[in-house]
Amino acid sequence: MAGFLDRAKEQAQRGLTQGKQKIDEVQAQRAGGDLLKKLGAAYYAERRGSGSPEATQQALQALESHIATHGDAFLRA
Repeated sequence: MAGFLDRAKEQAQRGLTQGKQKIDEVQAQRAGGDLLKKLGAAYYAERRGSGSPEATQQALQALESHIATHGDAFLRA
């Protein structure tokens, strides 16, 4: 009986780990999407005359930092 419980505990732990990894992945994709939207909004505002090149550059740098940390998979999703 103890062997069965040990295996069940290991499987449950693996499931929790995989679930946490998936949640982290989804959160990183959402954050990347949000940064991409902010870049688009900053660029649009700049082109319309109500934004600044500095704001666009800041948004671009934030997006590039995110990509360096988490990859660019959210661009293909």
